[in-house]
Amino acid sequence: MREPVDVLICGAGAAGLTLAIELARRGVRFALIDKLASPFLGSRGKGIQPRTQEVFEDLGILDRAMAAGGIYPTVRKYSADGSHVDQEVTSAAEPTPAEPYPLPLMVPQFKTEAVMRERLVELGHAPEFGVELIGMVVDADGIEAMLATPEGKQTLCARYLVGADGGRSLVRRTLGIGFPGKTLGVRAIVADVVLEGLSRDRWHQFDGNGAGPLAICPLAGTDLFQIQAPVPLEGDIDLSAAALTERVALHAARTDVTVHSVAWSSTYNMNARLADRYREGPVFLVGDAAHVHPPTGGQGLNTSVQDAYNLGWKLAAVLAGAPEALLETYEAERRPVATDVLGLSTRLLAGFKSGDNRRTREVQQLDIGYPTSPLSLPSQADSRLVPGHRAPDAIVRGAGGSPTRLFNLFKGTHWTLLVNGRSTFAPSAGLHIHSIGPGMEIEDCLDQFARFYGLAEGAAVLVRPDGYLAGISAGDGAAVLRAHLDLYCKLGGNPHL
Repeated sequence: MREPVDVLICGAGAAGLTLAIELARRGVRFALIDKLASPFLGSRGKGIQPRTQEVFEDLGILDRAMAAGGIYPTVRKYSADGSHVDQEVTSAAEPTPAEPYPLPLMVPQFKTEAVMRERLVELGHAPEFGVELIGMVVDADGIEAMLATPEGKQTLCARYLVGADGGRSLVRRTLGIGFPGKTLGVRAIVADVVLEGLSRDRWHQFDGNGAGPLAICPLAGTDLFQIQAPVPLEGDIDLSAAALTERVALHAARTDVTVHSVAWSSTYNMNARLADRYREGPVFLVGDAAHVHPPTGGQGLNTSVQDAYNLGWKLAAVLAGAPEALLETYEAERRPVATDVLGLSTRLLAGFKSGDNRRTREVQQLDIGYPTSPLSLPSQADSRLVPGHRAPDAIVRGAGGSPTRLFNLFKGTHWTLLVNGRSTFAPSAGLHIHSIGPGMEIEDCLDQFARFYGLAEGAAVLVRPDGYLAGISAGDGAAVLRAHLDLYCKLGGNPHL
């Protein structure tokens, strides 16, 4: 019998690691296990969207992720006659004070997860690889999990269990949660390879020479290229270096590209599926265990990370004394997002088949919000913003004269109250209060806070730990925000602020 924990996380991919970081910096007892003997070495997910970059900044890993990858290259589309046209994946955009990260970042999945594991080690934890959940008993006291470990079978008791164990989730199947949807009739290969014959400054896409489309993308931060192509729905597929060289020659109608070695490869069927529910008592689903969709648009890893980011602070708060009802908002907020992402990814897949690689603002996930959530209070004051929406960034200045950003004020495990003017709000544990105005703690030196938030004098906005607006209040409506905070602002033991 192992020492009991508050949360058992099954699956140490991007979703599981995000949740582990969230719990670790709040002092929650947890175990993170993965049945694989060692970390995943492929790059199935490689796009980090702007909203996820903001999440990574809060987690303390954005600069490392950026250093590990790079920007997406221009797409070069080749015609059968050998001619080509260049096309940008996304519209060129400059950072703005409100949205500092306007473009997707390319980081191969194995490098993203390595950065996350490094951060987790800094917080005093690490995944346990080669440890598999093989059964569980759920009762009123929590979960008794049966584990297969290198030392033999063991039992672990946890108050909560989170299935971050992928599309074939044992957790979901054990609970009998349905996973309806459809197979999209597309089977594809993905392979990370060393090759020569193509430049690394373009994402090379071939119309297939009658054999179907093929894409070869340089993987930022590595010497590898990623090959993607549809294949027949049935039959074995040879993914050796020699076979991939032949496949490139067939699809691209050129013999000057040679695959020398294969670092990782996979064959998969594209599906669009959504779990009937995200929770069964003390057990939750996140990431691919809750939803799977085509890779088009780079939504999978990002949606999974944001699932875990949403759930993590809520689990910690409930463990610290917040009402259990807080956990009901996880599915209420995140399942509609997955529904929208399924539709978006499927539409983008249809566009990819027709040769349209354009990406709209939708893929950035900056407009995702929770305005109908029970955590979003009816607005008590005029503002340009709506409770439940993402809180914009802005450049401001501290009273000491140094510039800073609102995101710097939000960073950490706390709630944040921004007051337009002098605050009369009583301080409390887990809440950071900032008065904004001339001669105050924070000065709106560029008038950005005023423009982006549009608050009247004395009004305040309450920002959740995950960067979404919980409520907007006039000066005489502070009691509403206070009651909300008293209910949900719980931090757990020894938080890393």
